[in-house]
Amino acid sequence: MPPLHPLGVEDRLLTLAVSLLVGGVAIHAGARVVSDARGYGHAVLTALVGAVVWALLEPVPLIGGLLATVAWVGVVRWRYRGGWLRSIGVGIAAWVVAVVVLATLEFLGVNGVSGLGVPGA
Repeated sequence: MPPLHPLGVEDRLLTLAVSLLVGGVAIHAGARVVSDARGYGHAVLTALVGAVVWALLEPVPLIGGLLATVAWVGVVRWRYRGGWLRSIGVGIAAWVVAVVVLATLEFLGVNGVSGLGVPGA
């Protein structure tokens, strides 16, 4: 039996890119519903910054999840007009959109993708 090979670098980069695009779609849709949607590229960059902030803060013992969530909402607030409540609304709408997009992709046979930049997706 041949040994199992882990995903190659190209496969990992493709998965990262698709995951980031899904996160961008979700944030863009959430912003269109709740706030002032800017361009899709703006949403993708927001997803990337949000993912980095989440990755840095979530591992903090005891309060990491809460700290990362507040910081992620802060990134959305910084990138889009509106206060904290609108930013929370964008986050909730983005999560719903990401779940629907990811479920659709899985139904179509695309597995291993996430909604990078959208917590919990």
